[in-house]
Amino acid sequence: MEDRKNQVKDLEHKEPEDTPLQKLEGKRIQKNEDNVRNLWNNFKQTNIRIMGVPEDEREQDIENILKEIVTENFPHLVKELDLQVQEAHRTPNKRNPKKTTPRHIIIKIPRAKDKERILKEARAKKVVTYKGAPIRLSADFSTETMQARREWQEIFKVIKTYSQR
Repeated sequence: MEDRKNQVKDLEHKEPEDTPLQKLEGKRIQKNEDNVRNLWNNFKQTNIRIMGVPEDEREQDIENILKEIVTENFPHLVKELDLQVQEAHRTPNKRNPKKTTPRHIIIKIPRAKDKERILKEARAKKVVTYKGAPIRLSADFSTETMQARREWQEIFKVIKTYSQR
């Protein structure tokens, strides 16, 4: 009698397995989501995200911010790169509109190589400033890619703590 009760409990806790059709549909959805993420990342391939610039900058001055940052922090790059800004805008404040932190600035430049050189110099310098205040420069990725990177960062932190022991 006890065996029958255990078998019933086991059956109650088992999740139904997906049919082959459901598995195929799940794979197709995942593939489409990956394609959309890749398209967004390709679209944003030449974008630079600037974090920490105060909100008091006027909207028409945003296009000149990248030039000012590069001139202030990497004067040798100014001579080498022909910096042209195709588009510049601040991101909307999605999470909390009352939050006092400045919104990020997205700047689109024509060549991905120029973006990579700027970001490489910023990583090497470690502390990038704008009018004396510290800011951060990073590549602009899709929301899904950024979330995946955040998840991997947690894993890398755990691995790093174990490797240091």
